Amino acid sequence: MTSALPKPISDFVEANARLDLDGMLKTFATDAVIVDNGSRHEGLAEVRSLFEEAVVGAKAIFTPEAVRHENGQLVLEGPAHGDFKGSPIRFTLEHDVIKALEITA
Repeated sequence: MTSALPKPISDFVEANARLDLDGMLKTFATDAVIVDNGSRHEGLAEVRSLFEEAVVGAKAIFTPEAVRHENGQLVLEGPAHGDFKGSPIRFTLEHDVIKALEITA
């Protein structure tokens, strides 16, 4: 599935599968925004903290199974494995980086 995705999202999914924090972060804009079940995280420092705790710390791996475009966003759906809940994930791209990501349960 990752080969059908835009490169920054494909790179993010592949890095997430390895729980590679730096690999996940390099796919984001420096001013990226993540909304995780209503909690807002802005900029790479906050994204790093979120990923350290909620992704790497919880061994949270998302496996996309379906993709669609909706309101200018790329929406991925699939199972999430680890000690958390969260799907679908909505990505907004800008200039070949992830500008925003929203996780909803």
